[in-house]
Amino acid sequence: MKNANYAKRSILTGVIAFVLLVLFDQFTKKLAVLNLKGRDPVILIRNVFQLFYLENHGAAFGILQGKRIIFLIITIVILILIIYCYLKLPFNRKCRLLRVFMVLIAAGAVGNAIDRASQQYVVDFFYFNLINFPVFNVADIYVTCSTILLVLTILFRFRDDDVNELLKSLSLKKHRDTERNENETGI
Repeated sequence: MKNANYAKRSILTGVIAFVLLVLFDQFTKKLAVLNLKGRDPVILIRNVFQLFYLENHGAAFGILQGKRIIFLIITIVILILIIYCYLKLPFNRKCRLLRVFMVLIAAGAVGNAIDRASQQYVVDFFYFNLINFPVFNVADIYVTCSTILLVLTILFRFRDDDVNELLKSLSLKKHRDTERNENETGI
């Protein structure tokens, strides 16, 4: 019963965090439209960092310009995978951090999908001109940072047997074992 309550709390917390993160992303984009659109960039650190309004019709580095439908389909697939993993992983302390990263990735994907669906572009406004890094937004920060941290967490916090347990809980391990047995027996 304790685990069931923990699972319910974890799901509720995840949903609330997701909604708040998406709302924060949308709020920052509205601020960017109101305060930056049609104006000169706001220099925060000279020759390093500025707020610069950009309507991005593609992805990072300007790739896939105008491919809005592809991005929306990718977002739906990512959300399905995240929800599946979120619900299938064991509801224990070891997986809590993984769930946090999944919520951040989902919120970032949805934040940018809202822009693409409603206005056919994503509002970007952070610009590191020191390294000429592509202009980005809060949703991009969610996705990029949490994806990197998710990978690093799995690589450095989980042992091989922990990863095998995670894969088993996702039903991927079972599939890999079956495939390996078929290859070994020649079936």
